[in-house]
Amino acid sequence: MVQQLDPVDVVTIGAGWTGGIVAKELAQNDYQVVSLERGGERETENFFTVHDELGYALRYKLMQDLSKETITFRNAVDEPALPMRRYGAFLPGSGEGGAGVHWNGQTWRFLPYDFEIRSRTIDEYGEEKIPENMQLQDWGISYEELEPYYDAFEYTAGIAGQAGNIEGEIQDLGNPYEGPRSREYPLPPMMETPVLERFKETTAELGYEPFQAPSANLTEQYTNPDGVQQGQCQYCGYCERFGCEWGAKAAPITTVLPAAQETGNFELRTHADVVELLYNEDEQQVEGVRYVDRKTDQVYEQPADVVALTAYVLNNVRLLLLSGIGEPYDPETGEGTVGKNYCYQNFQASARGFFDDEEWNLYMGAGALGASIDDFNGDNFDHSDLDFLHGGNIAMNQTGDRPIANNPIPEGTPSWGSEFKEQSIDYYHSSVSIAAQGAVLPFRENYLDLDPNYTDQYGRPLLRMTFDWREQDRNMVEYIGPYLEEIMDEMGADTINANTSLEGSFDITPYQSTHNTGGAIMGSDPAESVVNNYLQCWEASNLFIPGASAFAHNSGYNPTGTVGALAFRAAEGIQEYLDEPEQLAAPES
Repeated sequence: MVQQLDPVDVVTIGAGWTGGIVAKELAQNDYQVVSLERGGERETENFFTVHDELGYALRYKLMQDLSKETITFRNAVDEPALPMRRYGAFLPGSGEGGAGVHWNGQTWRFLPYDFEIRSRTIDEYGEEKIPENMQLQDWGISYEELEPYYDAFEYTAGIAGQAGNIEGEIQDLGNPYEGPRSREYPLPPMMETPVLERFKETTAELGYEPFQAPSANLTEQYTNPDGVQQGQCQYCGYCERFGCEWGAKAAPITTVLPAAQETGNFELRTHADVVELLYNEDEQQVEGVRYVDRKTDQVYEQPADVVALTAYVLNNVRLLLLSGIGEPYDPETGEGTVGKNYCYQNFQASARGFFDDEEWNLYMGAGALGASIDDFNGDNFDHSDLDFLHGGNIAMNQTGDRPIANNPIPEGTPSWGSEFKEQSIDYYHSSVSIAAQGAVLPFRENYLDLDPNYTDQYGRPLLRMTFDWREQDRNMVEYIGPYLEEIMDEMGADTINANTSLEGSFDITPYQSTHNTGGAIMGSDPAESVVNNYLQCWEASNLFIPGASAFAHNSGYNPTGTVGALAFRAAEGIQEYLDEPEQLAAPES
C-alpha cells in the first residue's frame, strides 16, 4: 500500500553535487527541502580506513549495485543491446554525496566557445563545416551569463588554481585560453612536482602555454562562504574511487549538505529509491514523486511544489522516460528530445614514456594534481583545414600510482611472468603518461532510450545506451596523438608507447571516464531541448533538471565544474518559480 506524505516545498532526487547545491540554496532561503537518496549515509569518518585499493578501486565499494540496476549497451541500432554486468567504461556512484565523494577533483570551466558552439562554428567556418548527422546546437546560455555560478561553485568547494583571465586581462602562469573570470581562485594551485615541472618546461619550449590544473583537492585549510571548514590535501594518492578521510577533497558531504542541514529546513532520506515522477500532463506539472524504501520495501508518495531531478545523468534520463515526460528521441526521424545528444569523453590519444635513468615519487599525488595545455582545446587552434571540430585539454596528471592497478611496462613485454614483474618494478617510478581529454560532439545515432527486453528489480525497463565513435572522434585522435608523442620525446623518454589512432568501435569494457553527458539537454527551443536555461523542463514547469544530462555536447574538460554552476543556476530558477509559479523561470534567451 502506498503511504501518502505531507507536502514540502522542494524535493530533490539524489543528494550529490546537484541535489546538495539545490538543497542548500533553497533551505537557506527558508524553503522546506527533502532530498531522496537511494544509497546509504556517508560522512568523512567512514573513510578513516579508506586506503583499501582492492575494496574501493577494484571492487567498487562506492558504486551502484549492478545486480539491481544497470544499463544495456549496443554500438548501433541494428545490434542487440546487452546488460552491463560488470563495471567498465564508467562508474556511477551511489549513496549520500553520489559521485562527488569518489571523484578526482578536477574542476574546469567550459570555454565560452562551448556554449555557443554551433553559432561560432558557422560564423567562423560556415555551416558546411558541420557534418550532416552532427546535431550541434547552442546551449541557450552564454559563458558570461554562467560565470557568476561558476564562481559560486568554486568558492563553495574551495577550488585551488591559478587564474588565467581576470575580467579580460591575461594573467601570468594561468590558462590564457579560459573565459574571463570575475576574481582569482579561492586557493593557490597545487604543488609543482619534478615530473610536472618537466612537462611544463618541455611544452613551453615547444611553444605551448602550460599551467597548473585547477583542483578540488584543497591546498590549504579553508572556510567557505557558508562557514563550512575543510582540510588540506596530504597528497596521499587515494582520491579517485575513494572518499577523503581528511575532508580535503571537496565533496557534497563536506560542503553543501552540512550547510543545508545547518538551516533546520532540510531532511535527507537515504535508501529512498525514486521509481516515478508523478506527472500531470494536463496541468504540465509534476505533483511529486513515488519512491521505495529499500530497507522496508514500503512505497511512499512525496508531494512537492517543485521537483529537482538531480540524480546521475543516466538516471535523470531514465526517470523522464519512465514517467512519460517529454517526447522520447527517435534517431530515425530526428524528432523528440528525451535521450537526445548522448555524449561521452574521448581519451584515446595518449603517450606513455619510460625513463631508464630517472625516478620520481609517483606513488604520491592527488586526484587533480596535474599540469595542462589548452592549445588544442575548443577552437583555440585553426580548424579551417581539419576534418574535425573542437579538441581537448592535454594534461599530465600525478594522481598517485597505487600498487595493484599500476604496472607500467613497455609494449612487447609479456603481461605476466618474471619479465613482467621485473619491468613493472623497474618502471614503477620511472613511467609517466600524457593524455588528451577530447570533446565528444553529438551525433544522430548516439542516444539513450528504454530497453524493450531487460528490466530492473522492480520490473521497470532498463536504460539502453546506443553509442559509437564517429569519424569526428577518429580524426581528432589522429591529429592530436602525434603531438603527445612529440612532447613525451622532448621530455626525454627512452621508450614511448603512443596511441595516435582510434580503431574499431567504442568498447564499454575498459574504464575510460565517468563523463556521461546529455539526454535531457538545455536550449532555447522546446523542439530541440528538454530544459531551458534555468534547467526548467519545458513539459513540466515545476520540474528542474540540472546536471550533465543538460549538456548539449561534452567539452574537452571534466564536467563537474559546469555541473556545479548549472546547479546554482537551477536553484535560482527554482526560487524565482516558487515566488511566481505562473511564470516560466527563464524566458528564451
